[in-house]
Amino acid sequence: MLMLLTAQTTQQHGVEERRELDELLSGVAAGNREALAQLYRRTRTAVYGLALSYVKNAHDAQDVTQDTFVRVWDSAYQYKPQGSPMGWLLAVARSLALMKLRQSSRQEQLEDEEWDAIPADSPSVTPEDRQVLQQAMAALTDEERQVVMLHAVTGLKHREIAHLLEMPLATVLSKYHRALKKLRVQLEGDDPR
Repeated sequence: MLMLLTAQTTQQHGVEERRELDELLSGVAAGNREALAQLYRRTRTAVYGLALSYVKNAHDAQDVTQDTFVRVWDSAYQYKPQGSPMGWLLAVARSLALMKLRQSSRQEQLEDEEWDAIPADSPSVTPEDRQVLQQAMAALTDEERQVVMLHAVTGLKHREIAHLLEMPLATVLSKYHRALKKLRVQLEGDDPR
């Protein structure tokens, strides 16, 4: 019974979050700067995390994040409320990140200190926790890291991640589960075999 109640509460929170983001995007489309500021505060971590997973450079990821919200300001009228507001926002960020990669035509390894640039909205994340997480995430491939970040940071469903990354759903699920196993080995020292 408790599991059912928890699942319903989580589902209601997701529906409420989606509704609130829809309203903020409608406000942005109407030219409301405060709506844009609220949208930025609520989604910047997810946008930055996605950008960083593509461009692998904190400075470029910050540029992509800023450009994303400029683009959202200019094109919010194109968003259709029946879609996923977070998915739409991240699709804009992904497009800009890929453009940045094409412009610079480089792919560098992500430096550990650049992961520190990811804004920590939760005060419960200690520097020690962040260091352990960085070491564990380093064991993942780029695609695995993207899938985990999109699911954990943004709360996107696997189907939405598959659409955003233009991968089959089965591939996203496989990469997610493989990444979880690798993370478990890194964090707990258990061998999954």
